[in-house]
Amino acid sequence: MRINLGEDEQPEIGLIALIDCIFFLLMFFMVSTSFSQQTASQGQRELSVVLPEASANLDVGSTAEKIVAISIDRTGSLFLQGEQVSIKKLQDYLKAVGAENKQTLIEIAGDETVPYRNIVSVVDLCQFEGLTNIALQTRNK
Repeated sequence: MRINLGEDEQPEIGLIALIDCIFFLLMFFMVSTSFSQQTASQGQRELSVVLPEASANLDVGSTAEKIVAISIDRTGSLFLQGEQVSIKKLQDYLKAVGAENKQTLIEIAGDETVPYRNIVSVVDLCQFEGLTNIALQTRNK
């Protein structure tokens, strides 16, 4: 015996639901692509900085007992109290000064054309030896 349940209907694909899914995927990929492009461009961008001249001069030499003068010329050579030294000699000297007194004033004078990394390496040496009283010399306008 055959039971008739009605007409055999063909299955339909709901176009409204399909359009909603396609729109959602489109928006998802548009947003995720814009974030990845923004992140990639930020990693490659460089910031050019022009450091200003100092308009004021602070005389800190009168309060310190001992002043260590370190100079860096335009070729990157290091000078300690006017004498040319190697990085190893400078580190040994700073270690001895740090053992004596951690509050010794370190004055660093760098040529304006010397790469910034050279000055940072000298500051890092001073801080590694515990010397944190550091002054960077500038020129007045």
